[in-house]
Parts: sequence; C-alpha cells; structure tokens
Amino acid sequence: MPEPWPVLSGFGELRTGRLSLRRPVIGDLDAVHEIQGDPVALAHNPADAVHSRDQADVLLKRWMNHWRGYGFGYWAVRRLGAERTLGFCGVKVSQVDERRALNLFYRFSPASWGDGISTEAAHEVVRWATEHLGAFPVVARVRPANTASQRVALKAGLGRAEHLDRDGEDGPDLLFTAGWAPSPPVKGPIAH
Repeated sequence: MPEPWPVLSGFGELRTGRLSLRRPVIGDLDAVHEIQGDPVALAHNPADAVHSRDQADVLLKRWMNHWRGYGFGYWAVRRLGAERTLGFCGVKVSQVDERRALNLFYRFSPASWGDGISTEAAHEVVRWATEHLGAFPVVARVRPANTASQRVALKAGLGRAEHLDRDGEDGPDLLFTAGWAPSPPVKGPIAH
C-alpha cells in the first residue's frame, strides 16, 4: 500500500509579479458559476460545465474539501490589488497509469485570455508543486484542438508525454508532464 499523500499547511496564497493566487472561499461561488458555466471557457471540456449555482456550489465545496484534506489544491487567481477573480489554477491529487500524480488545472474567464495570465499562474503552480511536492509528477491533460492550452502547459514547464496519451471524458487527451521519470526498461526478450 502506498504512503498517504502528504498534508501541507501554510500555503494559502502565492504571488507572481502581477497575480495573487489564494485558497478559494465560499465568496468565489459567483466566479466558479460564471467561468465553469461559460460555453466559450468550456469549449474543449464540456463535461466540466456547471449548469446552475447549485452545481457550482458543489464544485467549489469539492475544491475547498481538497484544500482541507491536503493543504493544497486549486487557487483563485486575481490581479494584485484587484477584487475580481479571473480564474482558477492549481493541482489536485490524481492517478495516471496507477501512479500518483498532481493534475494541473487552469481555467480562466475568456475576458482574461491573451494576456499571459494562464501561463503566469500555471508556471507559478508548477514551480510551487515541484518545490513542495517534488516526489509527484505534475500532469496536464489537454485536448488536441486546444492549442492555447498546450502552449500554456509547455510554457509552465511541462513537456509532451505521448506515451501517456489516452481517451478522456470529452475525447482524446494529450498529456504533458513535469517530473515523470521514464519507466524502467523491460528486461528479457521483446516479442515481435
């Protein structure tokens, strides 16, 4: 049986040159509802859509419970000094091919697209995860047609891992990883 996931503390907020990433609170419900219900923001991941405030509330509480259980999760992202939440970015416990990993998530209001906000937040999250949870690889699942998200993953420090690609809820997933050591070579003859 694997060791339990570490439980961290003291990581309620991260900062970059332009952004504040803070632990989500119940006051983020409107932002969750707006962003997770926006068909443009969810164009490549329609299975993630929320269709009501009640569904947004359930999702936000799931994110908050992850924080309570592990001491990390998805952060609410704002410009420094601003009140408006632009989106959410962080990592959660996950499993890929029976290996424990950190799933990298970033979703932002389309109004904030094109300004490097997603890349800046994702880069900070990957830096933080590597520093504090380095024993676990960071993994991003991205749809083939979502080239903007692929660029964010690459600029955040992840690399393509074609050998891990798989089918996801909304179609094929391309996987990007950081810290994923290659599998050891197979010993013995290889069948042809």
